Amino acid sequence: MNTTDDQSDSGVELIERSATSDRLLAQRTLFTGTSPVASDELYAVTKVGMSTRSRFELRLQPGAIAHTNTFFGRFPASYWQRWTNVTEVTVTAHVVADTACRIQIQASDIGGHRRIVTNVVVTGDERVSMTAPLDTFVDGGALWLQFEAQGGGAVVDDVEWTVVSPESIRPVAVAICTFNRADDCARTVEALASDERVLALLDALYVVDQGTDPVESRELFQEVSKKFGSRLQYLRQANLGGAGGFTRGLYEASAAGPHADVILMDDDILCEPESVLRLSAFANMTTEPALIGAQMLFLFNPDYLLASGERVDLGTLQRGVPTDEHGVRNRSVLEKLPERRVDAEYNGWWSCLIPAEAIERIGLPLPVFFQWDDVEYSLRAGRAGIPTITLPSAAVWHADFYWKDVDGFAHYFSTRNGLITAALDPGFAPKTLAKQLSRDISHSIVGLQYGLAHTQLRAIEGFLEGPAGLADGGQKALAAINQERKRFPETVTRPASELPGRLPIRRVAPSPKPGLWTDLVLAKRAVMQARNHLERGPVAISYEDAQWWHVGRFDHVFVTDASQGGVRERRFDSEKAAEMSGRLAGVMNRFLAEAPSVAEAFAREFPQLTSRENWARLYEK
Repeated sequence: MNTTDDQSDSGVELIERSATSDRLLAQRTLFTGTSPVASDELYAVTKVGMSTRSRFELRLQPGAIAHTNTFFGRFPASYWQRWTNVTEVTVTAHVVADTACRIQIQASDIGGHRRIVTNVVVTGDERVSMTAPLDTFVDGGALWLQFEAQGGGAVVDDVEWTVVSPESIRPVAVAICTFNRADDCARTVEALASDERVLALLDALYVVDQGTDPVESRELFQEVSKKFGSRLQYLRQANLGGAGGFTRGLYEASAAGPHADVILMDDDILCEPESVLRLSAFANMTTEPALIGAQMLFLFNPDYLLASGERVDLGTLQRGVPTDEHGVRNRSVLEKLPERRVDAEYNGWWSCLIPAEAIERIGLPLPVFFQWDDVEYSLRAGRAGIPTITLPSAAVWHADFYWKDVDGFAHYFSTRNGLITAALDPGFAPKTLAKQLSRDISHSIVGLQYGLAHTQLRAIEGFLEGPAGLADGGQKALAAINQERKRFPETVTRPASELPGRLPIRRVAPSPKPGLWTDLVLAKRAVMQARNHLERGPVAISYEDAQWWHVGRFDHVFVTDASQGGVRERRFDSEKAAEMSGRLAGVMNRFLAEAPSVAEAFAREFPQLTSRENWARLYEK
C-alpha cells in the first residue's frame, strides 16, 4: 500500500477485517437502495468515468471517480458534534485495487465549502481505516467519501463508520401500526428482514393490526415472519387509530423492559432499513435522551425531501412550519443538500425513535385516535427536557402529503387534536385561535365546502367536550363524523368521466394580498353569495387553482380531488351557507367562553389519560 505524505498525522492505518467490540457501528456506506424507486444518486455519484454498484459494493473502472456527498452517503457530523460526546469517527473499508485507489474523507461547513480531511492511496487487497475529528461542525457541515481508481480498476466494499462504543448498547424495537394495508405492511416487514445487520439489531418487532384485512393472511408476511422468530409479536386490536396502534408498541416494549428504545414506523412507507441502524446508533450516543426522527422523502417524487426539520404554530394550528429558512423544504436533495444544522420541534411518526426514558418521564401518548399525536408527544417531551432531533441521512419514503385532500374525515381529528395540543401548552391563547378558526371556516363556506365547514365546527365542539371525548379512544367520533359528512355531496369524489362535456376550465386569479386585504376579499365574496351575484357554472377548476377566493365566484364548480383520482362537485347552497354561518357564530361564542375551563380539565385529567391503566382499559387487557 502507498500512502500520501501526510499519513503520519492523518490517523490512517491498516486494520484486520474483524471488527472490535469497542466500536459502535454508526452507519454503513451504501451504494444503492433496496428499491428501484430510489435513485442511485441518493447514495453515491460517479462523477468521472464508469462504475457498477450493488448495495454494499462499488466497482470503479480505470480512471473513475465517485463520491458519497449524497443524501444517504453523508455522515451528519454537525448533529453528532452537537448532540453527542463523540469526538471522532473512524471509516473502515475493504479495497481491492488493480493499481491504486485513492480514498478521501471530505467535509463541508455551514456555507457548503468543501475540504479534504484525510486521504489514503491503497494498492492491492487491503482493509483501510481513516479517522476524522468531529470538532468543526457545530453550526453545520457533514463528512463523506471520495474514491478514485488510478491506473486500473478498483473495488470498494464493506464501508463502515464507527465510533467508540458506550459501556452498554440499548436494545431497540420497531412498532408498526397498520389498518387495512396488509400488503404494504408485509412489504415493510420484508424490508426490515432483508438486512441481516438490522435484523440482528432488533430486540423485538411489534406489528399492531387494527384492520379487518389481517396482515397475517399474507403469504409474504408469513414467510418473512420466520426470520424474526419469537421476536415478532403480531397483535390484533380494535381500531384506535395511529395513536392507539403506536402506543400499543410503546406499551408492550415498556412492559417487557425499562430500557428499550422503540422506533415507531408507518405501515405504508418504503422502508430504508439502514435508517433503523442509524437512528439506534445515534440514540445510543446522545448526551441526553432524545426523540430521534428520520426524515421523510416523497414516495411519488423520491428525491424530494419534505423538510430538514419542522415546528408547529399553535396560534394557527399549523404543523410542518419550517424551523429555519436555511433548511430544505419540498425540494430535491439531488439539487441541494442542506448544510446548516436545524433543530426540530417535532418529528412525524413515519419513523421516529422514542427513548425508554421518555415513557418513564412523560408517560404514553394521548388517546386522540390520530393526527397531532406525534406533535403533542414531542412538545410534551420538550417541556420535560427531552429534545426532538430530526437526523439527516436517516429517512424513509412516505406518500406525498399534497396528494391528500384536506376535505376528509381526518380534518375533524386534525382540528380537535390541534386544539387539545394547544390547550396543554402554557401559551394557550383562545382569542387568537378563535380568530384563526373563524377565518378558516369562513373560507370553507365561501369556497362552497359546506361539509368541510361542518367537519371543522364539529371538531371545535369535540374539543369542548373535554377529556370525556377521549374516553373510547376516538371510535365513536370516527363513526359519527363519517356518517354526518354523507349529507354533503361535495365530500364525495366522483369519476372524472362523469364531468359534463365541453366544460370550461377557469384558472385562478392572483391571490389577494395578505392581511386586511384578504379579509376584505372574504367579505366581498360572502356578500356576492348572499345576493346570489355569482358567475353561472358549471366550470372546472384544478386542485391547485381551487382557492376559496376563486371558487367563491361561481355557483357550480367541479374541482379536481388532490389525489387526481376524480373530481368533487361543489354547488352554492344558500341554506347550507346560512346554516354554517349561524353555527360558526354560536360555536365561536362557546369556544371563547368555555375554552379556558376545558384546558384546565385536560390538564387535570392528563395523567390519567396517558396512563398505562387507561391504555390497558382501551386495549381491554
